[in-house]
Amino acid sequence: MARKTPRPEATRHETLSTIRTDCPWCGHRMWFAYEDRRKISTLEEVIGLRLQVRRCVNRNCARYHVVYRPEGEGGLALPHHEFGLEVIARIGQLRYRAHRSAPEIHRQLQSQGVAIAERTVEYLLARYDELVSVSLADRQRLDTVFARQGRMIVALDGLQPTKGQEVLWVIRDVLSGEVMLARSLLSSSAAELEALLKEALSGWSAPVVGVISDGQQTIRQAVAAVLPGVPHQLCQFHYLREAARPIWEADRQAKKELKKRVRGVRPLERQAERQATPEAAVVRGYCAAVRGALSASDRPPLEPAGQRLHARLEAVAASLERVAKKGGLSNHYSN
Repeated sequence: MARKTPRPEATRHETLSTIRTDCPWCGHRMWFAYEDRRKISTLEEVIGLRLQVRRCVNRNCARYHVVYRPEGEGGLALPHHEFGLEVIARIGQLRYRAHRSAPEIHRQLQSQGVAIAERTVEYLLARYDELVSVSLADRQRLDTVFARQGRMIVALDGLQPTKGQEVLWVIRDVLSGEVMLARSLLSSSAAELEALLKEALSGWSAPVVGVISDGQQTIRQAVAAVLPGVPHQLCQFHYLREAARPIWEADRQAKKELKKRVRGVRPLERQAERQATPEAAVVRGYCAAVRGALSASDRPPLEPAGQRLHARLEAVAASLERVAKKGGLSNHYSN
């Protein structure tokens, strides 16, 4: 059925060009052929794309005059599709995770500002099913990789963007770096993680010879139930962080004491802001350097914030001493 309403206007414009300029088949340089334009609707905006298309001009090449489009286009939408991949993913999530019907999904997307028809929702749901089938077919490639290396060492970790949200659990093979399964869970109980591990590890030809994770108790219980007797090692980073915790606590206390010594920087900065002299501008610069040093975040265990703050404040103090010796600051500011 033909569209009865016009496409929404683009809210953002972007130009994409090809990363490769040489033909992937023959190595001959591809010439710029023409520009193509398309609009892609996402969950938050409508992107107007300007695409620079190339062609191989080598007559002996199997891809002679076959168009080569920008690689980044495929990361935004499927070929000849009006809606982006994130819209397709959202439709699949609402259908199979939230168990919504097509009319409910349609109303949900419209409430988010996505101009879409109900029939299009059903069409994109079919595309979602096709993409899932393609991803499941990738198991053959992964199984070949795992069989070639002869064993698997599994890493399991969860990421929670903000408190109260779902936790994204990722299970991957450390030796190859391949992701075996990634899924969001509302609960991180031992039973949920056990089911997740069973799904991720079933059907592979190579055995699991080790597991790496943090020390979360539910992970330990799930691994013990699914992989009894398989060595389970604490992640080296987590182990190092726990071992360095006493040092980090001492560093945190030192950082607190250092902050107490420079609490008067803000009143001095306000005083300098009321003046338009070159000297006041220099003072404001030093105050900004001190505030920047204070805003340094903790990165335990390898980058203690207290030590970094001490080094930065020492650099500021040394600079002030050099300026004071040259007579560059008056007593009004140096105090």
